[in-house]
Amino acid sequence: MSRTSSSPRVAITRARSIAVAAAILVAMLLPGCRGLGTAKPAADLLAGGYPIYRDKGNGITAILATPDLGVGTFRFAIALSDSSGLIRDPAVMMQSYPPGATGSLQATAQEVAADFRAFPDGSRGLYSTSFTFDRAGKWSVVVAVPRPGGSTVLMVLPVTVAQRSSAPAVHEAALASKNRIAADVPSLDRLTTGSAPDSALYQHRIADSIAGHRPTVVIFASPAFCTTPLCGPQVEDASVLAKTYGDRADFIHVDLYQNPQEIKGDLSRAVRSPLLKEWGLQTDEWTFVIDANGKIAARFEAYAPPAEVEAALSRVLPRSPR
Repeated sequence: MSRTSSSPRVAITRARSIAVAAAILVAMLLPGCRGLGTAKPAADLLAGGYPIYRDKGNGITAILATPDLGVGTFRFAIALSDSSGLIRDPAVMMQSYPPGATGSLQATAQEVAADFRAFPDGSRGLYSTSFTFDRAGKWSVVVAVPRPGGSTVLMVLPVTVAQRSSAPAVHEAALASKNRIAADVPSLDRLTTGSAPDSALYQHRIADSIAGHRPTVVIFASPAFCTTPLCGPQVEDASVLAKTYGDRADFIHVDLYQNPQEIKGDLSRAVRSPLLKEWGLQTDEWTFVIDANGKIAARFEAYAPPAEVEAALSRVLPRSPR
């Protein structure tokens, strides 16, 4: 099995998972084997498009933060909870198995460590890593969930991988969209549901930033309607980053709703932004980092903590003038 990460805290988690590695292989080969929880999809109108899986036998719920997966290497993130609330161990081990995996499981599995990333409010967080999917189809991701007392529960998530992701993938061209900016409207409440908008995020059209060869961070989110367990203060984070990097990159917020000033707390009045369809976005919070050549350098489905976004941005920024 392939493996990533060798940090001390991950080593502890991995040591716990090694003890159940054989059980994973056996359970995958023997349907119905006890001890391996197969999560069942569950509908939730407030899920924001993120699939929810509940393993009733083990009492664990997983929310897939990154359902838009395609062939290639993609960020893979989940939130885990149980009856006590959010599961927030430092890391969990995950293994992915391709469609039709049988006796060659050990050779075909990828094993990765997913670090827990807390959201600023302290009540939410997710486990984030990456997987490489070499074919389309129904994959299985086995999550080794640490439990109190040192035991581990195995949870299988059925994951659909498309030939191509719906939203632009890393290395693909960004969409040269003509989003509305501050100059187009009488006030910023026409552009965002946020209560205290930062005008710096509404100065640039995506198309102009691409044409001007400017590294760009584009956030699709609705600050006033952060209702899912996977959304966070992405727009506020962008304001902070803009203060540091605004001389070398453009920062753009596109609200999920075209008519923020008309909603007034009632989403039945809301009209979704046409840019969501243009970009192929099917869930409620996205961040894209675009390089100076107009290519997607990084993409984050669901909330991405500032450190993740900043690390991606630093790879595409020009050097600061001396």
